[in-house]
Amino acid sequence: MREYYTQMEAAKKGIVTPQMKAVAEKEQMDLGELMAKMAAGEVAVPSNIHHTSLSPEGVGSGLRTKINVNLGISGDSKDYEREMRKVDMALEFGVESIMDLSNYGKTHDFREKLIEKSTAMIGTVPMYDAIGYLDKDLLEISAQDFLSVVEAHAREGVDFVTIHAGLNRRAVESFRREGRKMNIVSRGGSLLFAWMEMTGNENPFFEYYDQVLEILREHDVTISLGDALRPGCLKDGSDAGQIAELIEIGDLTRRAWEKDVQVLVEGPGHMAMDEIAANMKIQKRLCHNAPFYVLGPLVTDIAPGYDHITSAIGGAIAAASGADFLCYVTPAEHLRLPDVNDVREGIVASRIAAHAADIAKGIKGARSADDKMAAARHKMDWEEMFGLAIDGEKAREYFESTPPADRHTCSMCGKMCAVRTTNMILEGKKVEFCSER
Repeated sequence: MREYYTQMEAAKKGIVTPQMKAVAEKEQMDLGELMAKMAAGEVAVPSNIHHTSLSPEGVGSGLRTKINVNLGISGDSKDYEREMRKVDMALEFGVESIMDLSNYGKTHDFREKLIEKSTAMIGTVPMYDAIGYLDKDLLEISAQDFLSVVEAHAREGVDFVTIHAGLNRRAVESFRREGRKMNIVSRGGSLLFAWMEMTGNENPFFEYYDQVLEILREHDVTISLGDALRPGCLKDGSDAGQIAELIEIGDLTRRAWEKDVQVLVEGPGHMAMDEIAANMKIQKRLCHNAPFYVLGPLVTDIAPGYDHITSAIGGAIAAASGADFLCYVTPAEHLRLPDVNDVREGIVASRIAAHAADIAKGIKGARSADDKMAAARHKMDWEEMFGLAIDGEKAREYFESTPPADRHTCSMCGKMCAVRTTNMILEGKKVEFCSER
């Protein structure tokens, strides 16, 4: 007999797990404090019992802001080797989470290799996989069919699953009553909405939520309560549909915790900058301080090709205001499936946002690398600077592309470098620029 089924159950019982020890060490947090937060649901440690290669991470209050990378196969882009190169890059950059959003082809085979390889936690959206996995069209799929896909993903070893259980008939009524500029932009949410409308049935993940929780508890899978009604443009931000669904998600969060299932709550979306902080507070209030996982938010709708930047701006504000987990956005957002270089740009932008927010939140040790970078710049130690940089390879490429005559400076200022000049004066040296004449 297992002493516990989930990390949350272990925390409630006072049982110290290897995953808890690993997270406490990474976060420089007292183990007792971490366990108290896990027992209360304020921290989740997604770790499926079948994911043996996992290096556990904690998500939630008082911890470093984590980032997620999306990848996977689509009908128009079926290169499995390219997706694995994205995985390699994500792991190289120390990404804490990878979501496989594959919706075409041999999704099981790809997921199996991904789970075997990845030290990062793995997430999926079973709804995306349902049509291909079951080989049925949407209208032919039954409520129990949907649950069977959730169980398959859980058995394969995914650490968390996005389930759009909050899109029930009450939330749909709010969405319909107010209307929207962009309607439903969540892929999983739109499929569920279509199924509900065509069959006349309630959302199966809401109607059979207790069964979903039993499946997840059995394998210690964290439920990520998806925001099917997240805003897809600034005009729809903070509207009745979004908030109505969030109210439902708050109740579903409580019900999951009663079954010892860990919870993440997913959030917007597109949103003006001045609304972000308030949205973080509303989520934490309505969802009982559950860890908050946000996509962006994207703070403008007119930057296709640069949405990694619009997302990083919103993500930094969101995380500094209480969000715990950032889903990266690449320059290809809204345009196409990202390539490997797009993934790199998205990772770095999201990592910058998360790190900047951790400094603002006063997370223990967050600023230590910045202080080391300042010391390295003071000494003009380029090798140390490259080693400390989030993307040291790109920093080195820029430096070497126009090499300075004096390796102690860069090619922008040369001998007129402010740091060099000030250092020399403080060392009692004479500063000369025309000595070659």
